[in-house]
Amino acid sequence: MRFRVRLHNHIVAAVLPILLAMTAAALPAMADPSRLDSLFERLRASNDADARQIEREIWIEWSKSGSPAMDLLLQRGRDALEAGDTEGAIAHLTALVDHAPDFAEGWNARATAYYNAGLLGPSIHDIGRTLELNPRHFGALSGLAMIFEELKRPEKALEVYRKVLEIDPHAEGVPDAITRLTAEIQGQDL
Repeated sequence: MRFRVRLHNHIVAAVLPILLAMTAAALPAMADPSRLDSLFERLRASNDADARQIEREIWIEWSKSGSPAMDLLLQRGRDALEAGDTEGAIAHLTALVDHAPDFAEGWNARATAYYNAGLLGPSIHDIGRTLELNPRHFGALSGLAMIFEELKRPEKALEVYRKVLEIDPHAEGVPDAITRLTAEIQGQDL
């Protein structure tokens, strides 16, 4: 009997790490706050060429809800947006924010869908929720600045674009927008 117990213990000891690794690999991924902190530090210190890759890595982290079902809803919403099916995108992304109200990227994706549908009020609402959950979301801030421009509020747009650059000094197109808006506010044409 003792032999069996010892053999069983050895088998468990040998197999357990493999089972734990397999289980961990099967668990849904969630955004890792310490990885995000590191990515943002690297982003601020990077050059323009490296910044694009670091931004992509940040977006990948932001897209991890921790639930395969919620990740699927996010992907379906994004796919619908890419296919030009704004209504379908809004439906998928509404289901996502209903089921995962603390997942910032769901709100941000739906804000984009609303913007594409010309629904600026709902888009602004969802951007606000995104920023409550993730104040460093430079994508949501950029979208808000674009909306302020569309609403003919250049001072607010300029303020938000400057905030984007504080977070992501390499944000594509933002320095040009700041230059353009500064000239517009000062009454100059470029």
